[in-house]
Amino acid sequence: MNHIPLIQAATQMLIDHVDELTALDQAIGDGDHGLNMRRGAQAIQGKLELLSSQSLHEALKTMGVTCMSTIGGSSGPVFGTLLVTLGKELPAEPGAADVARALDAAIKALTRLGKAEVGQKTLLDVLDPVRRELEAASDLTGPALLARIRQCAHDSAKATASMDAGRGRSSFLGDRARGHVDPGSHSMALIIGSICDAL
Repeated sequence: MNHIPLIQAATQMLIDHVDELTALDQAIGDGDHGLNMRRGAQAIQGKLELLSSQSLHEALKTMGVTCMSTIGGSSGPVFGTLLVTLGKELPAEPGAADVARALDAAIKALTRLGKAEVGQKTLLDVLDPVRRELEAASDLTGPALLARIRQCAHDSAKATASMDAGRGRSSFLGDRARGHVDPGSHSMALIIGSICDAL
């Protein structure tokens, strides 16, 4: 599998949606999520030549370390840990079951990192439904599976608007955070959707 088109699609998606992500974060956070994610995406794009010479495992680790060093706030460690964990867990040619297992490991790693749990208005509320969708994907392949995963990610991100924030700056807002989509969840849905489109 050539991972470079997937990386290009995901990073460009974040860059193209910087204003949207910024607006979401202005409502319930510091207002810098979009800019931070764009900074990380651009830093990864600057390493495409290196990434193209690396295996999927190595490239995910490189991107994870890059996120940790360039993305400000909590998003750097969160997205960095996600990528590094996926790099450890995914085989060179992953199938749906492999991705589901890797996501399970990543969810556990992120739970340890941020003490967040599913249902607390974080990107875990996108990753966990996608993981469950992949686990149940034995009867789906190709475009049908990708369409279902893309829809699951976007629906799950939208659903965070009805959740109470249990972690992060938005948790200090109490009921005022309701009605607003979690920016990290939306970023995650954009990334997943772009990868599905590029596969």
